[in-house]
Amino acid sequence: MNKDEIMKIIPHRDNMLLIDSVELADGKAHGKKLITGDEWFLKGHFPQNPVVPGVILCEILAQSTCVCLNSGVSNGKLPFFSGINKVKFKHPVKPGDLFETECEIIKTMGPFYFAKGKGTVNGTVCVTAEFSFALVDEK
Repeated sequence: MNKDEIMKIIPHRDNMLLIDSVELADGKAHGKKLITGDEWFLKGHFPQNPVVPGVILCEILAQSTCVCLNSGVSNGKLPFFSGINKVKFKHPVKPGDLFETECEIIKTMGPFYFAKGKGTVNGTVCVTAEFSFALVDEK
């Protein structure tokens, strides 16, 4: 899926659409984000030594996972983060890196979806997390 196809599933636009592409294979979302160095979140984090903030890495994981839903905006529902647990930051992500995600939904309960994911650069694990989100009415 390219960005246009991703935008049919999740509501993120402009600066907040943080994944470049994502594919669904065997129930797992495999996303990619090339960190160019021009991203808004690198301007102050940190000058002279830019590093992608951990919260941004978590958001990229969550956005990748939303393709597992095959619904979202088109179904009149929006995905909202509802929790994040067991986050581990293991390696920094910097300009020039291709950040790749592997995420999957591990449980559902009503409107809540529970997932786990990891993000890597060149096979090196940079972040792991468990998180949840809810699908809520668009209005």
